[in-house]
Amino acid sequence: MAHAAPRPQLTKSAGGRPRTPDVFSERTHKAARVVVPLLLALVFGFWAAANRRYGGPITGWNLLFGFLSALVFFVLCLALQSVAPKRGPVAHAALWAAFSGSAVGFLVRQANETLLRSAWLGLVVAAGVFVLLFYRYYARKDAARTREATEPRDDTSMGRAGPFG
Repeated sequence: MAHAAPRPQLTKSAGGRPRTPDVFSERTHKAARVVVPLLLALVFGFWAAANRRYGGPITGWNLLFGFLSALVFFVLCLALQSVAPKRGPVAHAALWAAFSGSAVGFLVRQANETLLRSAWLGLVVAAGVFVLLFYRYYARKDAARTREATEPRDDTSMGRAGPFG
């Protein structure tokens, strides 16, 4: 005999709307907000140092350059995480696009490429990131606006029985 799978319990969000359950706890989300940029910064620093030495021996200056690059990347990433969401969808997307485009341009420049090539690749990456994130943030903003418009309102708090009462 087949049984139906139990329906997952939906939690209520701050606005009282049903929300799908999170897989990870709040503590895990808070830790990931620091750990993910840290891991990305370490990869960025290693990549920058490897591009700069261009197949030569690893030196102390090369290691210092990698760690400083990682530190700057990490600090900028954390700053953007706190500042960018407070902006509108255009500014939010533009900030992350500028960050990613300049990071890619910096990495390309460390590989002994020309300044024109590194600027061109940085601009291409920034444009792609801007389009992708603008769509994401603008679509999320539109979805929230649509949700607010379609939610039933409780007019009893105004002392009336309903919209016509």
